[in-house]
Amino acid sequence: MLMIVGCLLVPISQAGPLAYAACQTACAAGVVACYGSAGLVFGTVTAGVGAPAAAVACNLAFAKCSAACAALLVAPTP
Repeated sequence: MLMIVGCLLVPISQAGPLAYAACQTACAAGVVACYGSAGLVFGTVTAGVGAPAAAVACNLAFAKCSAACAALLVAPTP
């Protein structure tokens, strides 16, 4: 009985981790599409001196997207 009452008193659910996972999935899909549009395969190009400019641009966009997802990890979702 106490468990049922406790569940009824919780006003929001903590779905932040689910939103974070969905955001990271979208970022990963975006970087794979970015690499594909440049004729590259994600995960096969190292970030060395000879890296194609398109791969560097895709990696930068992926990093920015992933950083934007970080706030969703701790945000409560009603």
